[in-house]
Amino acid sequence: MAARRADKVEVKATQYAGGAARTLAETIPRLILEARRIAATVIHGLHGRKRAGPGESFWQYRRFVSGEPARRVDWRRSARDGILYVREQEWEASHTVWLWPDRSPSMVFRSELAKESKLDRTLVIAFAVAEVLVHAGERVGVPGLLRPTGSRNVLEKFANAIIHDRTERASLPPSFAPSGLSEMVVVSDFWAPITAVCKTLSQLSSTGAHGHVIQVVDPAEETFPYSGRIEFVDPEDGHSITVGRAEAWREEYQARIERHRAEIRAETDRLGWTFIIHRTDRPASELLLRLHTQMGAGPNGTGINRWHGAPQPERRA
Repeated sequence: MAARRADKVEVKATQYAGGAARTLAETIPRLILEARRIAATVIHGLHGRKRAGPGESFWQYRRFVSGEPARRVDWRRSARDGILYVREQEWEASHTVWLWPDRSPSMVFRSELAKESKLDRTLVIAFAVAEVLVHAGERVGVPGLLRPTGSRNVLEKFANAIIHDRTERASLPPSFAPSGLSEMVVVSDFWAPITAVCKTLSQLSSTGAHGHVIQVVDPAEETFPYSGRIEFVDPEDGHSITVGRAEAWREEYQARIERHRAEIRAETDRLGWTFIIHRTDRPASELLLRLHTQMGAGPNGTGINRWHGAPQPERRA
């Protein structure tokens, strides 16, 4: 919920159409540059996605195992040492990771405690994740907005789709059935009713897809730093309420936030998904690095880290 002091406007209830849409279009290039900057920190340390399997690129030699078809033996390499070797190719199959950046009106909120809005931070993270995934050989899609692609110019495609999107900006992803080998990354403030949140997450996971829930919040939404006479405005529907002593609401407000998060966490735990809380006064790179370590940890082993925990055959020269 956005808030403003009666005698000094702290946050404007923003309409996400007309001028606001043009403002976003002007902001997108800066967000892409920031996304590429933080993505580089992950890509620099990315160890690759190598695994034996169908493909055209050579990966490694390994010793022949009794019972394997003789046609798999690389006779030229084996003749050098008198030991039978099998030539393995790098696995080149890609999976789809679906991203959902919440672009609803509530995401425009920015208090004086943060340097950027929840929307800006959400788009930076979504762009950076897309950049890292495509670099790792995966495909990225956005439900109802962008079909899965592994194109190197994925950020331009992503941004263009957002700028020209004329549909209603929903807080939660639309109903669709990602494949069981897919992975979901849902970035939102998740201030929607808990019944709608749980229903959406349950539906997305019904095919067996693994996922990650990221709640992006402004620090003021956690600490509730308001006192005195305050008018609170809901940016989604424009409804407002004026409070005489806002500080009297702080304890109950924070308790409700904790209950809401506990219910989200209970649902993600039930589904085997991950849940991360990120404040916009923290570095975006911090969230990206944490998300990167968690992706691919699901039961299907999909995502950019899906092979990091698998035992690897001994590499031979």
